[in-house]
Amino acid sequence: MAATDERTPASLQPSRPSPRRPPRDGYGVYVYPNSFFRYEGEWKGGKKHGHGKLLFKDGSYYEGEFVDGEITGEGYQHWAWSGNTYSGQFVLGEPQGHGIMKYKVGGHYEGELLHGLREGQGFLEDQDGQVYQGSFHDNKRHGRGQMIFKNGDKYEGDWVRDQRQGHGVLCCADGSTYEGQWHNDVFSGLGRLAHCSGVTYCGMFINGHPAAQAKKIVIVGPEVLEVFQGSPFTLNVQLQQDDGEIAKSESGRMLKISAGVRYVQLPAYSEVSFFKMDEDHMETPIETPFGFQCISYPLSIPKAWGLESGSTMEGARADILLPKRDSEPVLDSGAFHGQGDTPSILPARRYDSCCPAACRRVQQGHAEFADIFLGPPPPGMQPVLFLPGMLEKTGNSPKGGQNPPEVAFTVQEPPEGTRPDGTTVEPSTAAYLGEYVAMICDVTTPPFLGHRLPTTFKHLRVLARGDSQWPHVPEAHPEALG
Repeated sequence: MAATDERTPASLQPSRPSPRRPPRDGYGVYVYPNSFFRYEGEWKGGKKHGHGKLLFKDGSYYEGEFVDGEITGEGYQHWAWSGNTYSGQFVLGEPQGHGIMKYKVGGHYEGELLHGLREGQGFLEDQDGQVYQGSFHDNKRHGRGQMIFKNGDKYEGDWVRDQRQGHGVLCCADGSTYEGQWHNDVFSGLGRLAHCSGVTYCGMFINGHPAAQAKKIVIVGPEVLEVFQGSPFTLNVQLQQDDGEIAKSESGRMLKISAGVRYVQLPAYSEVSFFKMDEDHMETPIETPFGFQCISYPLSIPKAWGLESGSTMEGARADILLPKRDSEPVLDSGAFHGQGDTPSILPARRYDSCCPAACRRVQQGHAEFADIFLGPPPPGMQPVLFLPGMLEKTGNSPKGGQNPPEVAFTVQEPPEGTRPDGTTVEPSTAAYLGEYVAMICDVTTPPFLGHRLPTTFKHLRVLARGDSQWPHVPEAHPEALG
């Protein structure tokens, strides 16, 4: 017993097994000392080689080919922390070559990769369903490529680090197109915009906006345009920039013409005191920049501007009396669309204005309304005439936009346009002498880049034939006096 108890302390300690080594060849399972990796698969010379599966402690794993202990060749990897998966080629543990990356948030990428990043040619669909096909660099769209956006817009051209930059073509879902230079994802430089309204702009763009865009409509000519009674006249219209330069880069904007007659006339210029409206034709007077109000008045215009030479005016005209809602000035309206457009391809979808016969399209900043004729008052508009004595009494004194207190006018119009003294007035075949207004408004539909130009006015004065200056007292109108 004594001999048995005489053991050295070392002999009392249990023997430790030697550390487990990776298999040399064939199939085997090995758990690494740090317990983070576990491999099961083929081995060669003590290294992972052939087909196998490497599992990570966080739940990620790789399954596929190994070469000399490294993840190289075809394989499949799942990342637990992101939920993304990749199937394709690997080099030294990283996705490299051609493969398919699927993203947990939605979408996928198929194409070339380098060091785990998109590099070269590929196809990318994001979680919103937008797709891009083209060149990538450093995981970003870079080089030539085409993209379809979720709103239906399509872009094909140059990209720099995920932004459209260089030369490109954008075809919008509404039919608008843009072709030209881009910078920082917006139109910048020379380009051509063909808007779905039919408006085209060809010129310089700055920060996404036309640099020489029209800002106002101008009717050229004298401040007051004199028109002889019963004679046609022509209005030349320009679209101008803020600095007064003609907006020659812009074409296709739709302009509409309408007319008005001064609501209360002055006896120095007219034999008509005012026009009385039937109840069915009552309307709110339109404010003008000339210090007086006007009410809608009919225009007679050619049924088709640009008739064949030799065609007669008679039988080829149309009387236009615009509804009240159409005759009122069109003010600026908001909402810039924001998307671009392409060259040489006009939008397939076109919009007709409410009154095409009274409209003209702008060409390089110019438009012409030719052979306009102020016809007689319509049936619902009854002229109330000054007494002859009032015309003789007032002489040339009335001026300005206000009615002088000494000018009296009738408030009641007997049938057929008679005067209070019983004088019969034959119906007029042309506009009465007096003051009128021509109005040009922008009716481009939809509004070009979300905005319409403000309405412009031209002061008209209808004179008897042979008169050329004002103010003056008009001679008695034979058609009115009978």
